[in-house]
Amino acid sequence: MSQIFDPKTTSTNGLVEFSPDKTAGKELVFYHADEGQPLATPWQVALARSKLLTELQLPEGYILDCACGSGIQLGAHIALLQRPGIGVELNPARAQASAVNIQSIANYRNESTADYFAQTRILSGDGRDGAVVCASIADHFQFQSMPSIAFLHLDPARPRNSRTHGLNEMAPRLDEVFQGWKKHLNHGPAGPSILLDLSPRLSHQQRLDVEAMVDQVWQGIARTWVWTSRGRGRIDRLALWLGGAASAQHARRFVRIPPTITEDAKVVSGGLPIKHGDGIPQQTQKTPQRGEYMTILDAALVESGLANDWISTVTKSDEITWNVVEGRRPQIHHQKPLRIDDENNRLMVQATGRIVALAHTKLMLETVDELVELCLENDISQLTVRAPLPPDIQPKIQGAFDRQLSRRHGRREAFLIQHSGSETLVICVVEEA
Repeated sequence: MSQIFDPKTTSTNGLVEFSPDKTAGKELVFYHADEGQPLATPWQVALARSKLLTELQLPEGYILDCACGSGIQLGAHIALLQRPGIGVELNPARAQASAVNIQSIANYRNESTADYFAQTRILSGDGRDGAVVCASIADHFQFQSMPSIAFLHLDPARPRNSRTHGLNEMAPRLDEVFQGWKKHLNHGPAGPSILLDLSPRLSHQQRLDVEAMVDQVWQGIARTWVWTSRGRGRIDRLALWLGGAASAQHARRFVRIPPTITEDAKVVSGGLPIKHGDGIPQQTQKTPQRGEYMTILDAALVESGLANDWISTVTKSDEITWNVVEGRRPQIHHQKPLRIDDENNRLMVQATGRIVALAHTKLMLETVDELVELCLENDISQLTVRAPLPPDIQPKIQGAFDRQLSRRHGRREAFLIQHSGSETLVICVVEEA
C-alpha cells in the first residue's frame, strides 16, 4: 500500500538536505533528498509556468504531478490555481520532502488554512499506475468514487551524466505514464490537460518522436511547445503542453524569466508546428557596413524558433539579415534600430548597436592598442568584448581594454564582436532607445 503524506502534518525528521531558493529572495527554504537539489525546479521558474496555467479553463478535479520530486512545481500549481493536488514520488524520502516543501509554500503565501492545502496529499509509490494512486486517494479520504484528475504534470528524471537525454532514458517513461493515466484524466472541450516537462537537450527529431508517442494515445490532440529560459544563452526548461493546457492559436511559446521575481515573464507566442521544421532562421553571409545596426539576440529565443516572431514586434523593417543563427551569440544585421524601449523586450537581446568601425585583424593582446585607437576615434569610454575567446584569454583582453579606456575621456558605450566566417572585428556603439 502506498505511503501517504499530509503536507499539513509532515515533519522534517530525517531530512538533512535543504537550502534557501535563490530565486525567492531566500525566504523559501526547500528540502530535498538523495541529492535531489540539482533536479529541483527553481521557484521563479515554477511560478512563471503556473501563472500561464491560470489563463486556461481546466476541467474540475485535482492537479496531479506523478513524478513530483521535491514538489516545488506542484506547490506552485496548486497555490496559483487554488486547487488541491496529488503528488506521487517513488522515493519515500523525496515524497516526504515534497510534502514539507508544499507546507513551506503554503506558509510563505499565508494559505496554511486554505481548502486546497488541506486536501493535498503526496504518495510514495509508482507514479505510472493511475488505478492504484486513485484508489489510494479514494480510500484515504473515504471517497465514494475515484478522484477526478483535472491536469497531469509529468517531469521524468533524466540521467545526470547523459549527453543525449534519449526518450528511453526518462523515468518514468512517457508511454507508460500515458497508458497508466489515460482512463483517469478528466476531459474538457480540448481533451485532457497535460504538461510534459522534457529535457532541453532534446533534438528536433526527438521532439517529433514525443509527438508521435502522444498521437498513439490522443491522436491529433492540441499541442504547444514551450521553451523557458533564465538567460545565459541556454534553455532551462522545454515542455510540451497538450489538450486543454495547449494554446490552440500557438504552436510555440518562448518564456523569458526576468532577473527578479517581482517582474512578470516575457512571453513570445507564434511559430509553426514542429512538423514543419525547427524554425531556426536561414543564415546569410553579409559583409558588415558602417552605419548599419547589429544585434546579438538571446540564443534561447532563436533556438525556440520564435526569433522572427519577436523581431516583427520591435521593427517594421524587412531588411533583416541573419549572420549567425547557432551558438551563444546569434547575430542579425538591420538598417533601423530595434524598438526595445521596455525592460521585457530588453531581455531578448544581449547587445544591440550601430556599427562605427571595422578592423581586419585578429583579436589578441597584441592588437588591443590598435583597437583602442579606433575606440578613441569614436568617443568610446567602455568596450565590452563579445567575441568568442578561450576562457583563459578573455578576461585578460577585456581587462586590457578596461585599463586603457578608463584613462581617457570618451562618452559612449560599445561592444566588439567578430564577424562570422572572417577575422573582421566589428565595433558597435550602444545607442539609447
